[in-house]
Amino acid sequence: MQPRRGSIASVPDQSVPDQTSPYLHAARGGTSPSRTPVWFMRQAGRSLPEYRAVRAGTTMLESCRRPELVAEITLQPVRRYDVDAAVFYSDIVVPLEAAGVGVEIVPGTGPVIAEPVRTRADLDRIPELSLDALQHITDAVRLTTEQLGDVPLIGFAGAPFTLASYLVEGGPSRDLLHTKALMHADPQLWHDLAARLAQITGTFLRAQVLAGASAVQLFDSWVGSLPLAVYERLVAPHSATALGAVRDLGVPRTHFGTGTGELLGAMAAVDGGVDVLGVDFRVPLDVGAARGREGAGRPVAVQGNLDPALLFAPWEVLREDLHRILREGQRAGAGHVVNLGHGVPPTADPDVLHRVVEEVHAWRR
Repeated sequence: MQPRRGSIASVPDQSVPDQTSPYLHAARGGTSPSRTPVWFMRQAGRSLPEYRAVRAGTTMLESCRRPELVAEITLQPVRRYDVDAAVFYSDIVVPLEAAGVGVEIVPGTGPVIAEPVRTRADLDRIPELSLDALQHITDAVRLTTEQLGDVPLIGFAGAPFTLASYLVEGGPSRDLLHTKALMHADPQLWHDLAARLAQITGTFLRAQVLAGASAVQLFDSWVGSLPLAVYERLVAPHSATALGAVRDLGVPRTHFGTGTGELLGAMAAVDGGVDVLGVDFRVPLDVGAARGREGAGRPVAVQGNLDPALLFAPWEVLREDLHRILREGQRAGAGHVVNLGHGVPPTADPDVLHRVVEEVHAWRR
């Protein structure tokens, strides 16, 4: 992969042929990559000793502001595991901070918002995000892609609903009481908040692609708490706006959430149909693919979906389930990117993940 240079406002040269990248081949719906591609959500993070070493004495948000450190952390799992894609090292609240929102990532807690958003006046404090505010992000992407060679970089962003849940709740929440209450009590304020966040997320994704990312993934970590009708009416239009920000750039777009079995069809249909549907570990992969196909009106590639808990099981158990997922992916009818059904646990053994990658690459359809 050649690093893409030039103005951030210009469309990058997407010059990497799909056949040279198993990940891009599968993400575009291809069913015969040179090897079955695999990467892991949260592969660049706490489970790696080299990550803990370079992060020592540095806060999460500070590390995301340092391009050289971002590039190093993003590259660490590629070196260790030989995964087929790198995912940009960041956090879902990074674009909020870039837009001027007061946020801190508290160890052991997660993102904490200085002033929760629950009124029109609160929303008025949040400006739109400009590309000019993301120079540290584009510098990090360019540094990373220069070192990745033929390995594609996946851009990363949190979806409007999940970002809104942190803003409204003031931090992580299991029941999202304030968020759901706002959605139903003041739908117009909710739509305006979600629209602002869709602009912020879309700009963040676009900046990464224009700087050299070859694909994007939108994470909606908490959207599985919603019923389908509410998702379609109050959430899906804003996720579509966020993903639509990179539609003209021609990169594969992945949509992922947890606990989203009943939402998969609607998630696949966002913005005219995504390229890859992330399926968590609660739904069989071929079932998720069928729901995605029904929602999008065409086959979509699938990503997933090994239960992260099985990383701690005996190898024979893990291997058997991994082969089940590979067979389900083959039956899906479009591309299959092997991944976990959620992120790598902090206490996962890197040697086990390396063995999973080797097993996936050795598997033949």
